[in-house]
Amino acid sequence: VQLQASGGGLVQAGGSLRLSCAASGRTFSNYVMAWFRQAPGKEREFVAAIRWSGGNTAYADSVKGRFTISREKDKNTVYLQMNSLKPEDTAVYYCAGGLVIWGLVRSSNGYGNWGQGTLVTVSS
Repeated sequence: VQLQASGGGLVQAGGSLRLSCAASGRTFSNYVMAWFRQAPGKEREFVAAIRWSGGNTAYADSVKGRFTISREKDKNTVYLQMNSLKPEDTAVYYCAGGLVIWGLVRSSNGYGNWGQGTLVTVSS
């Protein structure tokens, strides 16, 4: 499975952006798609995840209520709608996919497929 992320850019604080991650190749019913991010000088951190079949979602506390992850099955695409953006959301955002046990979705270790990063910059 190959993943292609897009949608990053520069936005003012309080603004919105939508990231997309298009998957090519076969996906499985128990596949999990996720977004991680890495800010300069910091470790990569979990943002959100969605189970491909059931649509279950999980979010980091720092984005809960502001970000929404969704998927469009017929387009093999996952989205991350980001609202009320803050300067601390500035990071390179990566989409990831894999056969991940749902209880472990917040760890990057289980994801075998990664897209290239897309930069999100939030100005104050």
